[in-house]
Amino acid sequence: MEYRNLGRSGLRVSVLTMGTMTFGGKGGFAKVGSTDVAQARRQVDQCLDAGVNLIDTADVYSAGVSEEIVGEVLAGRRDEVLVATKVRMPMGPGPNDAGLSRQHIIAGCEASLRRLRTDHIDLYQVHEWDGQTPLEETLEALQQLVTAGKVRYVGASNYTGWQLMKALGTADRTGLPRFVSQQIYYSLQARDAEYELIPAAVDQGLGVLVWSPLAGGLLSGKYRRGVQPPAGSRQLTDWNEPPVHDQERLYDTVEVLVEIGADRGVPAAQVALAYLLGRPAVTSLVIGARTTEQLTDNLAAAELVLSAEERARLDAASAPTLLYPYWHQAKTASDRLSPADLTLLGPHLAD
Repeated sequence: MEYRNLGRSGLRVSVLTMGTMTFGGKGGFAKVGSTDVAQARRQVDQCLDAGVNLIDTADVYSAGVSEEIVGEVLAGRRDEVLVATKVRMPMGPGPNDAGLSRQHIIAGCEASLRRLRTDHIDLYQVHEWDGQTPLEETLEALQQLVTAGKVRYVGASNYTGWQLMKALGTADRTGLPRFVSQQIYYSLQARDAEYELIPAAVDQGLGVLVWSPLAGGLLSGKYRRGVQPPAGSRQLTDWNEPPVHDQERLYDTVEVLVEIGADRGVPAAQVALAYLLGRPAVTSLVIGARTTEQLTDNLAAAELVLSAEERARLDAASAPTLLYPYWHQAKTASDRLSPADLTLLGPHLAD
């Protein structure tokens, strides 16, 4: 297992992170999975044996049940692993049961600590933007938790580029905690993060944790043009996270994944994961699985290195279209582009 520094911090995390959205199966999360304590223990054991040192959860996953299961499974071995969780989403019906106010962040952290059966959270992530709470208030609450020793590092998730830069600028201006990482959706199914979020990570020295790197299973090789999806599949039906805006392009990308996987003797999912691990700024991929077999396959992706030719084929099938002002910069600013700019524009300049 390879370990990478999380952004500019000294914290080293495995290139694969164990995701726990499937733990619990309560409410709407039952559509994702319903892993019970016994299954979760087996999966955690498997991940730790493979060298995974980060487990990611969130208070909102199954209304806290995911955190409770993580806490139970890690009892007696908490110090063997890093734990990340999140705060922001509604956890009750009250007016202060959601958001990034000082009230909700501190109350949310205390509740997560109880469910996780621990005295600290290694990476505490704001789960989503809150445009109605001043950033100073959010960052001051996180500072209070860091000072108290309840949180060691802070990160963001699902911010836009301007929101992320505003948060980082506010932190720099006020001396409040700076996000060390962002957790984002990024996959061969939709490389939207390459417009702003990946360049921002390169420029600002942020780590990138990727959620749903297999696009909720769309890149597993099970969803192909003209092939009936497996019974019980949730994608391309009533489950729309992530949304599919161009189904034909998705099928084109999957065909390349399947072809490369066949040549390598590995599942398409491993190829999709290996592709992301070679992208700029990516630190770790958050992987989850409903079965032991799926988890075994996903863990093996840490050892797969794609060739330049294989990567080029995947790029050609999935590259995002240059929006304005990127196409204009590619035409007129190519003499003064930074490494962050080139993460998106570099391949287009070569044309």
